[in-house]
Amino acid sequence: SHLSYGVGQFPYVRGNRPDNNEWEIIQDIEVNDEVTANSEALDAVNRGATGLCLIVKNLPVEKLNLSALLTDIYIQCIDLQFETSSGGEVLWNKLAAEFDRRSVDTSTAKGSLGYNPLGRLTQYGKWYSNEVNDFKLAHELMEKASDRLPHYRVLLADGRPIREAGSSTVQEMAYTLAMGSEYLQRLADAGMSIDDIAPRIQFNLSIGSNYFFEIAKIRAFRLLWARITEAYGIKSKALAKAYIHATTAWHNMTLYDPYVNMLRETTESMSAVIGGVDSLSVRPFNGVYQHPNSFSSRIARNVQIILKEEAHFDKVADPAGGSYYVEALTASLAHEAWKLFTQVEEQGGYSQSFMKGIIQQQVKDHARKMFADVAARKCTVLGTNQYPNFQELMLSQIDKEVYWPKPLSVDGVVAEPLQPIRISSEIEHLRLKTETSGKRPKVFMLTIGNLAMRLARSQFSCNFFAVAGFEVIDNNGFASVAEGIDAALKAKADIVVLCSSDDEYAAYAPEAFKLLANRAIFVVAGNPPCMEDLQIQGIKNFISIRSNLLDTLSYYQQLVGIN
Repeated sequence: SHLSYGVGQFPYVRGNRPDNNEWEIIQDIEVNDEVTANSEALDAVNRGATGLCLIVKNLPVEKLNLSALLTDIYIQCIDLQFETSSGGEVLWNKLAAEFDRRSVDTSTAKGSLGYNPLGRLTQYGKWYSNEVNDFKLAHELMEKASDRLPHYRVLLADGRPIREAGSSTVQEMAYTLAMGSEYLQRLADAGMSIDDIAPRIQFNLSIGSNYFFEIAKIRAFRLLWARITEAYGIKSKALAKAYIHATTAWHNMTLYDPYVNMLRETTESMSAVIGGVDSLSVRPFNGVYQHPNSFSSRIARNVQIILKEEAHFDKVADPAGGSYYVEALTASLAHEAWKLFTQVEEQGGYSQSFMKGIIQQQVKDHARKMFADVAARKCTVLGTNQYPNFQELMLSQIDKEVYWPKPLSVDGVVAEPLQPIRISSEIEHLRLKTETSGKRPKVFMLTIGNLAMRLARSQFSCNFFAVAGFEVIDNNGFASVAEGIDAALKAKADIVVLCSSDDEYAAYAPEAFKLLANRAIFVVAGNPPCMEDLQIQGIKNFISIRSNLLDTLSYYQQLVGIN
């Protein structure tokens, strides 16, 4: 248990604030043009957001009109965060000039410049300029900010690209801590004190749907960062607090049944808040396949507002404190993440480990396991690989530039970048292939015999084939095999699935197979003891919980002519 530590006291496992659980409600704004982005930003802050994250990736920072972007926004009163794909010097100059133009008090202004050289390496495989110049600029920006914007966080250690490439929770923690550690080391070597560096780093983490793990992750991360700063010799323990900004996960968002994304984001937001994040962004539920609209942005914002204003999650400091499960998970994650972190340090730190390809390989290995678990339905993705919406069609709603983004440029790459993945994407592509073909193969459930078993297996089979967008026809039951086959042929079924009990398959399956006479594909639902005997009689198709969803449905698509 960590109850011996006070809330808001070093090593901050129980939170950064001693008497509440306040956090900043951040609205992400994509900046493609200043006027539209300003309108969206104003709407957000007028409707409950306490901060903004301005994502400037499709517009060169050099051409950005920051004054127009921030028109009528009280930049000294909100948490103003930036994410850019180019260097930070131009952005700093524009931001400092905007504060000067307004002649406002900067002593309480807060936000994040988002200068992220290690994140740039992670996402794009290259530096802003080069390794030496990037860290030289980091030092210069730190010095400038200490005088002009003392409460602004300059450096960003962004673990989200790691998690969204398919890493485990432990990998995300360890590698993000290694980023922070490298920032401390590099800037300390340049002559800065740890006390000046540590509070100027913001950590960005992704929050997945493993509810208790994510709560424990935030708590354990603060603990480990405090220990790292202590090892570097920080003098003021009050400066060892990790500022953590969380964003709901991308890797588990889905194209199909997209409103389920709202539910995922609600539990993810709860995990983040209970864990004690300092600020939080919720992704719009449709962000996988469309540019966010006013509705999806409002819902994303309102998730947090409900947690704060209706559920009062901001009132209780360390709400998870004392829970045996959460405390044990916190200790376990801290232990495992520390082990991996020390391995990275032994390899020369984050950038060296990344340049050698070690981090990429470990993340890709875990991502492969995630995809395999989804295909085998060991990992449930609601609405995609389990309990799909049978009638849903999504192809016409897809913005191709969003769903199929252009590959990153490889010019100037010095290391392999981490590619974002979504664990549902392979299954989605399977269903999109069916939609693109213009036909929905009919799958007919021939239910007969034992009531409980035929119902269970027909439900399983309907869900199984609907995952690929096939039209499923369920039935209450037939008095005879002949009646069922006749109904299937009248329905013009492409696939007939026999649903009964293991004991009855030995009698029903050969009769049904013979009567069907290759006029449709014949499938047996289950893995009966008589399978070998049935195979000898020419029955080759079986589906069960052991079937690999992706491989099996791809096979049936080929059989019905969907290529």
